[in-house]
Parts: sequence; structure tokens; C-alpha cells
Amino acid sequence: MFPLPSAVETIMFRGRTIYVKRDDLIHPYLSGNKFRKLYTLLHTPASRYKKVVSYGGSQSNAMLSIAYVCQMKGWAFEYYTKTLTSHVTNSTEGNFAKALALGMDVIELPHQVYQQQVRELFFHADSSVIVIPQGGACTLAREGVVHLAHEIMQWQEDASINNLHVVIPSGTGTTAFYLAETLPYTCYTTAVAGSREYLLEQIGSLGAVPSNLHVISTENTYHFAKPYREFLALYEELKSGGIEFDLLYAPKMWLALSDMMEQIEGTILYVHSGGVQGNGTMRQRYRYKGWTE
Repeated sequence: MFPLPSAVETIMFRGRTIYVKRDDLIHPYLSGNKFRKLYTLLHTPASRYKKVVSYGGSQSNAMLSIAYVCQMKGWAFEYYTKTLTSHVTNSTEGNFAKALALGMDVIELPHQVYQQQVRELFFHADSSVIVIPQGGACTLAREGVVHLAHEIMQWQEDASINNLHVVIPSGTGTTAFYLAETLPYTCYTTAVAGSREYLLEQIGSLGAVPSNLHVISTENTYHFAKPYREFLALYEELKSGGIEFDLLYAPKMWLALSDMMEQIEGTILYVHSGGVQGNGTMRQRYRYKGWTE
């Protein structure tokens, strides 16, 4: 059901061969860093919990992945999000619709009370309920990401590759943190859902920032989840090279990598963190802009 270790392929990117760890191919609903973050939960006996509670955006990849695990385990799944638009609630496509079909119960919260309400979730859970922070940003993620790190080290050894550099985009920085903590290589990431300072603060909540983890930036500032022409162009460029990446996290990471690629001596491995199941709703936003058919 879950093909491990995930395959490693190559893509030509602006004159350079980049290796790509295809974690996106693990499973349609449970792929990429979501599979790694939920690895421990996936291997938890069904009798351990009755309900999983989480929160975040209405088209979250983590939301869909948790909904899938809960359906597998027979657990109730309660998800808190900010007040939804009619476009989201009426749509039959996208992560939200798919998660509802998997049995998710959604609780909408007004914007002004959202942060306070989700903080209180952690104080009301009992032993039969587990609360997973937005994006799976917690120590629960460690075991699965360590497995990923060992897969990378085994691949590097089998391929006889020296001077390896690992690249992965960051929302909360959880995957990047545990990867860098485990790997003996230089790791690069970029802040997609906030500033560099905010990302380092998020990573710091998990532990001391590893010395081999470098947060790189793009020349321009980009706001999370907003459509940009250069993101779409980069998405199309990579797709024409044979691999589809997500339209939410990957474009900024590839732009940041492109800006400093000449400074990286050695082999680059990009960890494909999945999320392509959300491309349908993201492409709709680009169509509304008139930038794509």
C-alpha cells in the first residue's frame, strides 16, 4: 500500500541535474511530508484513540491526510477552521470536499476568536483524544521523518554519491528540522508560510536549530497561498521536465534554490513533499486571474 523507500528520479533544472525523492508517489491522500509526519499515527493501534482533533486552512493537505488515517482507523476526526466561504462549502472538488467525504466533522470559528479557541483544544483533550497542531508540527512527526532521513542516507551510500545537499520547502519547518537533525549533510529550506524569522521561531519550538540547516530566501517577497505568475511559470517549467510539483510550497523553494544554485558544490537532492492533490483548486485561482486555461 505504501511503497517504501520512495523512488529517486532526476530532473534537469536550468542546466543542472537535480535528484528528486518522490515522496509524492507514496499514496494519493497520504503522501510527501504528511505521510512522514503521520507515520507514527498510522502505526498506532486503532484501540488507542477514539478521536483526532486538528485545525488549519480549509484546503490543507494535512487535513486531508489526517481524515484518511482516521477513516482507516475508525476514529472520529474533528477539524477546526475559520469561517468558510460559500465557494469552499459548495465545491465538490479540492481537499475540503475529499476530507468531508472521508468523514471529517468541521467546526467553523469566527476569525476574531480562532487563535484562542484552537489553543484551548490542547487543554480539553483526554487520553482517548489526540490533538494534532496545524500542519502536523509536533514531536509526533519525528519518527517518520527519521525514517525518511535513513532512506536518503541508504540511497546516497548505494549510489556512491559524495557531498550531498538536501532541499525541502517549509511551512512550519518540522520536516526540515528533523531531517537536518538526523542527516550528516547540509540541508536547505525556505519559509513559505511566513517570514524567515517566523520559520526559525517555529523550528526553535522543536529544539535548537541544527547547524547544518540553512534557511534561504527569494529575492522577492511572496505571500502564502497567493497566485503569482512566476510560480505558475516555474510549475510549468518543472512539469515539462517530467515531474509535477505542488503549486503552494514548491515554486518558492525552487526559486530560492535557483538563486543560489551556483554556490552549491556537489549533488542536490530535492525531497518532493507532495501536495499535488491540491493543485486543482490552486489552478482554479490562476484561471480566475486569466493566467491559464
